Amino acid sequence: MASKQQSRQELDERAKQGETVVPGGTGGKTLEAQEHLAEGRSKGGQTRREQLGTEGYQEMGRKGGFSTMEKSGGERVKEEGVEIDESKFATKNQNK
Repeated sequence: MASKQQSRQELDERAKQGETVVPGGTGGKTLEAQEHLAEGRSKGGQTRREQLGTEGYQEMGRKGGFSTMEKSGGERVKEEGVEIDESKFATKNQNK
């Protein structure tokens, strides 16, 4: 038990120095914060995919890929005439 606790303390110290010690925990200033960030990112994306379905999730990603610092993805899509099927954005619960 002591080695596990010591290991966590070492990881926490490395995290406080700005190192990412948990995959997906980028930006966390402590080991616990990085663990929460990684958990939230993995659950958040999966939950949204389940809500929208795979096609809706992919369409939303296409639209977001057009965003820039100056304009949203929606604005650029309209300007460039790219076809995005926003009907796929509806959650599965709304389609019933």
